[in-house]
Amino acid sequence: MLKKALFDYCDAYVSERITRFSNAISEAQSGANNETKSSAGDKHETGRAMAQLETENNSKHLTAAKKLKSVLRQIDPNQSVTVVSLGAVVKTDKGNFFIAISGGKTNIENEDYFIVSSATPVGQAFIGKKAGDVGVVNGKTFKILKVL
Repeated sequence: MLKKALFDYCDAYVSERITRFSNAISEAQSGANNETKSSAGDKHETGRAMAQLETENNSKHLTAAKKLKSVLRQIDPNQSVTVVSLGAVVKTDKGNFFIAISGGKTNIENEDYFIVSSATPVGQAFIGKKAGDVGVVNGKTFKILKVL
């Protein structure tokens, strides 16, 4: 179940991000709420402003992670495909890819896989193609050997 293992890797990756940014937001808000007024009023206001900026920054990251989660919900890891689309495993002469989210590189079943979004240049080069076709990315030609 290669595709399921890749999907689970992506799901864990996104879930960890959601947890991390949610916790960071809670910590920043708690820190701002616990900030006590001292004789240095400016210090208090600066601390609250910094906590607010941190909360806003983490909120943006949390929103992006939730969008990744919604992309994953569109993938059925048990479905096999012959044409590259969202959720496809693409084996090429220059590497293996899982079309899902931008998730970096992982090793599953002793093979390296690049987790790429369908919106990336690599994803765009492969979408709609099948085994035997080629995709060109930054001048490099990738021969598609297998689509799962």
